[in-house]
Amino acid sequence: MTYSANGHGADTGRGVSVRARSLGVVSTPARTLPDRRSAARLAARVAAGESSIGRARRVGRILRALAAAYPDAHCELDFTTPLELAVATVLSAQTTDVRVNEVTPALFARYRTALDYAQADRTELEELIRPTGFYRNKTSSLIGLGQAVVDRFDGELPARLEDLVTLPGIGRKTANVVLGNAFGVPGITVDTHFGRLVRRWGWTDEEDPVKVEHAVGALVPKRDWTIVSHQVIFHGRRVCHARKPACGVCTLAVDCPAFGAGPTDPEKAAPLVKGPERDHLLALAGLGPTVPASPDASA
Repeated sequence: MTYSANGHGADTGRGVSVRARSLGVVSTPARTLPDRRSAARLAARVAAGESSIGRARRVGRILRALAAAYPDAHCELDFTTPLELAVATVLSAQTTDVRVNEVTPALFARYRTALDYAQADRTELEELIRPTGFYRNKTSSLIGLGQAVVDRFDGELPARLEDLVTLPGIGRKTANVVLGNAFGVPGITVDTHFGRLVRRWGWTDEEDPVKVEHAVGALVPKRDWTIVSHQVIFHGRRVCHARKPACGVCTLAVDCPAFGAGPTDPEKAAPLVKGPERDHLLALAGLGPTVPASPDASA
């Protein structure tokens, strides 16, 4: 069986749903860019303490814009089982999903079960995962993970957050990745992109990932946690970069209090857009795909 991100689950959360009219058929929002005065007013309003109704409406508009921009957002790590996803997520620390996906085919062919990892030859495992960096620490985590799953969970990766976070190498972020994408249990994945964007949007000013998770969980319906996590991360990798966000072609700009952190001129912002969705994102911004990508776009 091949697992995939679906974000399905009981709707026990509160907030503005991006499903019903949204994730099935999403109408492309009319794109507008704020002028300097309106952008400054929004930033001041958010900084002063936005009303709960105003924030809920703004969150809803951002969610709909994200759904239109990234209708196929998904986990970019390759896997076919929950254990494979857990291993891939451990390997993804301090490297790219692309690099992990280059390593895992040989790794998964050699190590298929938790017992395989528990009994792994350290030198062999280190060599297989060396390209992902920090390979000695990651090897210790994978061997420990395999042993713990064998000893405490009969060789099967558990499907509960409280169990997953007790395993070597698995923190809350990794646990939510596994739950949301391998088990269909809604979870919010607070990685560096997610945290950066929700702070830019004024959804929270928290830095601690757990506090960020709880703050966003109060704004987004629980059933949408997984898909929204993917969409936010996609936007962070494609458009809203750390050093130079492509503000001038961002379809969320009118609702972003950080508008102006990057180039606001569409022609200057367009080369910063990255990823396989680039043509689609530029089309939403009213630009053609002929604008060349910039090698300086920083994710």
